[in-house]
Amino acid sequence: MKAKHVLLATVITASGLIVACTKNNSAGSSGTSSGTTTADVQTESNDVTQVSNEMDATNNDVNNSLNASPTFSGASYSGGAVDGRGIVTDGGGGSINIDYSICDATVTTDTSDGLRQIIITYNGTNCWGNRTRTGVVVISIPVGVRWRDSGAVVTVSIQNLKITRIFDNKTITLNGTYTYTNVTGGLLKDLATLGTITHTVAADSVTIQFADSATRIWSVAKQRVFTYNDGVVITTTGTHSDGTNNDVAIWGTNRFGNSFETLITQPMVIQQSCDYRLTSGQTETIRTALTLTITYGLDSSGNPTGCPGDGYYYFKAVWVLKDGKTYTYIAPY
Repeated sequence: MKAKHVLLATVITASGLIVACTKNNSAGSSGTSSGTTTADVQTESNDVTQVSNEMDATNNDVNNSLNASPTFSGASYSGGAVDGRGIVTDGGGGSINIDYSICDATVTTDTSDGLRQIIITYNGTNCWGNRTRTGVVVISIPVGVRWRDSGAVVTVSIQNLKITRIFDNKTITLNGTYTYTNVTGGLLKDLATLGTITHTVAADSVTIQFADSATRIWSVAKQRVFTYNDGVVITTTGTHSDGTNNDVAIWGTNRFGNSFETLITQPMVIQQSCDYRLTSGQTETIRTALTLTITYGLDSSGNPTGCPGDGYYYFKAVWVLKDGKTYTYIAPY
């Protein structure tokens, strides 16, 4: 897997990429800040982006690992197979050949003593060029469940998954248990004939530890729809409602101790043809003190762009305080 996103790191770190903001006040210590200073909201923008993207990346790894294991997926191959690297080679029948390998992890299975588990162990290599990961993800599959079947449900345990972003050395550590459901049934290799596959992802209490040691609990409710267009395309929406707002994808408390909920206002689109990166989408994070809108899939000037190759995508965060003042911040992801 060739390395990505390294060349711009020095420029990005030096520039700051702050547009039309007031002076950069220092944030208070974790749990005591109002969360409304320019520095606080910039930090929250980065937190929402990094945590959400890494959760989605883990979702992709889980789904790929399930798809790559005929024992657990129930897949059959017409003269083909999945090789030791997780690459599907099919003998025909309209299937799509997909690379299910994970470049910075090893994938093993455990069927001893009645267990039916897939274990993903991240090894800390920087094969993508933009981040390193260590930790373990365990997928537990009930007896009799095949991932290809409609309504199949598996449990996913994320254990001390530490992600370090290369360009600013920012870390987050994730722990928690998810429920993954294959709503429609079907496997990725069959997208050519199925057209779409729908999954849901739900978690009541994912623990996020930030680099400043602040530890917070977030909940997740997402729907992921898979299609095929020059590779797999994943379109994600929020599925939770608080009674007032629909399309809520994540809710909890930010690192400064402020309650929030994040709505997906424009579907978040991940494309295999752009190295499984987030290529477009928009979220709205609602707090008592402000509303924060983040738009993805942009260039460094804040304009929509195509896949940047070895470069970075950028997000644009715009927030409005209760006094009506509006601020904008552009940063890479």
